[in-house]
Amino acid sequence: MSAEANWDPGAYARNARFVSDLGAGVLDLLAPKPGELILDLGCGDGALTAKIAEAGAEVIGVDASPLMVEATRARGMEAVVMSGEALTFQSDFDAVFSNAALHWMRDIDAVLDGVWRALMKGGRFVGEFGAHGNVAAIMTALRAVLGRRGQEMESPWYYPTAQEFRARLEAHGFLVDRIDVFGSPTQLPTGLEGWLSTFAFPILRGVDDGQRAQVVSESEALLAPVLRDSEGRWTADYVRLRFYASKSH
Repeated sequence: MSAEANWDPGAYARNARFVSDLGAGVLDLLAPKPGELILDLGCGDGALTAKIAEAGAEVIGVDASPLMVEATRARGMEAVVMSGEALTFQSDFDAVFSNAALHWMRDIDAVLDGVWRALMKGGRFVGEFGAHGNVAAIMTALRAVLGRRGQEMESPWYYPTAQEFRARLEAHGFLVDRIDVFGSPTQLPTGLEGWLSTFAFPILRGVDDGQRAQVVSESEALLAPVLRDSEGRWTADYVRLRFYASKSH
């Protein structure tokens, strides 16, 4: 099953509404203006796409998940099914915006090529996604639990340092106006199990069905001392990278 097929808008709303809620800061950095045409890259269920439109801009969402595109269209937004690694736009947009999506796109050079082509001269690329060290405790626990079963684990995500991502942007011709990395401890509304089912499916789908619940349980036991408080609330160890870059020529 492809990764795109695992995105369930209903489950996403229950387990991960914090993703769009936490996007307020990067949306402020985008500062959409009336009359602009903006591409929302990895639009998910369209929560932030709608916020961009509320500012008066015209916005088009793209996502690799047909179900998420349907959810965006259900909000009255224009959206198309398209991989971020294969964008087909040509000098169309005043800005490209992306929140919590770029770390799912492993061929980041193909993404940046597509964004560069999509932007008009002077256009801006503004986004936020996972940085180096994001969910490090969760990854360490999963690696340990799977290792007990003789299974190796590779990260399915692209989590660069600020220096690495700046170099990638500059190599593709972008002028980097701002790039910041910061910790963002994030409370999980449905606990670690909800987070794992929503986001760690590329890892868990490699586990036998009969073992999956045990893998989650063992991971919770390892992580509870550091990520669960005395009242049973779980907080993920998020580290985010936020940037503002321009197409200078």
